Amino acid sequence: MSNDAPAPAARPSAAARRTLLEPAPGERLRRARSYFFEGLCVSSAVVVLVPLFLIFIYVVSKGLSGLSLDFFTQLPKPPLGDERSGMGNAVVGTLILVAIGCCIGLPSGILAGIYLAEIGRGKLASAIRFIADVLGGVPSITIGVFVYALVVVPMKRFSALAGGIALAIVMLPTVTRTTEELLKLVPAHLREASLALGVPEWRTSLLVVLRTASPGIGTGVMLAVARIAGETAPVLLTALGFQYWSVAVDRPIASLPVQIWRNATSPYPKWQQEAWTGALVLIALVFFLNLLARIVTSRSVKAR
Repeated sequence: MSNDAPAPAARPSAAARRTLLEPAPGERLRRARSYFFEGLCVSSAVVVLVPLFLIFIYVVSKGLSGLSLDFFTQLPKPPLGDERSGMGNAVVGTLILVAIGCCIGLPSGILAGIYLAEIGRGKLASAIRFIADVLGGVPSITIGVFVYALVVVPMKRFSALAGGIALAIVMLPTVTRTTEELLKLVPAHLREASLALGVPEWRTSLLVVLRTASPGIGTGVMLAVARIAGETAPVLLTALGFQYWSVAVDRPIASLPVQIWRNATSPYPKWQQEAWTGALVLIALVFFLNLLARIVTSRSVKAR
């Protein structure tokens, strides 16, 4: 009876094992390049984050000492007195201006982005994209002058409405282009599946495509809101500022950026301290809005 069992494989020699363990030709160079570019990316991230943290730490160190309840409940007072002073009217005014800007700019920008991504073709769509790109690079003070001539002069008064319109124009190109680019990233099979079930095209765009891209669009919206919350020039030329409490949209209204600018350029240490505290509150406001948007979008993603 013959033995058909396979013979055991011969063990490779030490030289053969060394040859197998040695990197392939060019592998060391590829690894070196990989490590170099990874280090370059990490260094770039550090370069971006370090100035942000330094600015935040410096503003906190300067403005934290003036933070109190009086800052949110009191009006600005003369710098040489001992009265309790604050920027409560400016905090409320900033929220009103941002709310007006969002009510005008967000629907317009999102709908324009939907049109460009879903419907827009030809010269009209190209013209809208070009105008949005150009508008995104226009200085905000130019937009303020435009709204001053368009709204303030006919009304014959500065107003919160004019300030909100200026802020809406500032945020419009960011929201439009962000919405368009994110809608284009939605997989085509989602549109096709919805249309195949007999859903109208407009409902597919609003309820399927827009909902899928909503987390990214929310991030773009918050970037736009963060930008307009700190704008000074267009608000100064349209809403002007007001030293008392005001919530009327057809009257001048206070705002944190304008109040910070006025206090920071004054020679009085008391007002300068309030300017640092106002800057800290403005940063905290932007951070809170971004955090709120992240929470809302993350919950919507989990719900789907």
